[in-house]
Amino acid sequence: MTQIFRFFSFYFVATSLLVAQNFSTKNITINPHVEGTLLTPKDQNIAPLVILIAGSGPTDRNGNQSFMKNDMLKKIAESMSNNGIASFRYDKRIVKQILNKTIDKDISFDDFVTDAKSVISYFKPNYKTIVVAGHSQGSLVGLLALEEGVSGFISLAGAGKPIDEILIEQISKTAPMFLEDSKRVLTLLKAGKTTTDFPMALSSIFNLDVQGFMSNWMQYNPAEEMKKHNIPTLIINGDKDLQVSVDEANLLYKAAQNGVLLIVEKMNHIMVKIEGEQLENMKSYNDTSLEISPEVEKSMIEFIKNIN
Repeated sequence: MTQIFRFFSFYFVATSLLVAQNFSTKNITINPHVEGTLLTPKDQNIAPLVILIAGSGPTDRNGNQSFMKNDMLKKIAESMSNNGIASFRYDKRIVKQILNKTIDKDISFDDFVTDAKSVISYFKPNYKTIVVAGHSQGSLVGLLALEEGVSGFISLAGAGKPIDEILIEQISKTAPMFLEDSKRVLTLLKAGKTTTDFPMALSSIFNLDVQGFMSNWMQYNPAEEMKKHNIPTLIINGDKDLQVSVDEANLLYKAAQNGVLLIVEKMNHIMVKIEGEQLENMKSYNDTSLEISPEVEKSMIEFIKNIN
C-alpha cells in the first residue's frame, strides 16, 4: 500500500510539473562572454521577450552566487514564460571567468553594458517586443543598454543615485568612523585615480583590484539616465529591501518620462515577502523554496503584454 501511495504521489507531482511548464528551454551562446537560457512559450509563434539582467557580484543566470542560492531570476523567467512571455537570462561574464580561472582584473562596468547590448542585438531581429528587466545593479546596466528596438524597461530594486552616494549613505550608517576616509577615496576614484590609502576594514569595497571598476560605475547617475528614455517603464521595489530603499525607486519614478511605480509591502531585495525582521530577511537569500511576490509577477506580466 505504501509503495502504491508513493508511486501515485510521484505521478501527480511529476504531472503537475509537466503541466506547469508551458515553455521550451534552449541554452544559447551569444558570444565568448555571454551564455544564457531562452525560455519560449509553447504554441505561440509570436511572443514578447523579456531580457533579465542580474545584479551585482558574480551572479549567474538564475540569480545565484557561490554562497547565495535563491533562484530569483530563474523563478521570474519561468513565471513569465508560463504566461506567454519568452525570457532570456544569462550569466554575468565574471561567472565564466571564475569557473575557467581566467579572471580579468581590468573588467569594467561598461563591459556589463556591452554584454547587455549584445544580447539585445542578438534577439532584436526575431522579436517585435523586447523588454529589458534589470535587477539591482542590473537596472543601471539595462538603462545604459537601451537602444532602438527595445519596447519597455523594468527596474527591479534598482538604485536612483550613483553608487558613490549610496556607499556614503551606507557607511555613514554602519561604519561612521570611516566616513571621512571613504569620502576622500571615492573622490579620488571618481576623478579616475587610484589609491592604496584606505581603511583595511573597507578593503572589499576599495581594494586596488576593484577601484577601476568602481571608478567606471560611479560615473553614471541612474536617475539622469532614466530621463533620457520615454519608453514604458515599470519601477518595482519592496519596503523591506535592505539594500535599495523605497526612496531610490521614487527617484527613478520621478525621473521617468513614461513610468509606473510599484512598491510592494513586506517584499525584500530578492522579490520575496518577509514577515519577520532582518534575520529572516537575510536567510531568504539562501532559500530556493520561497516564491516570488505575486504582485511582482502580475505587474510584470500585465506591463509586458500591454506594450504595443
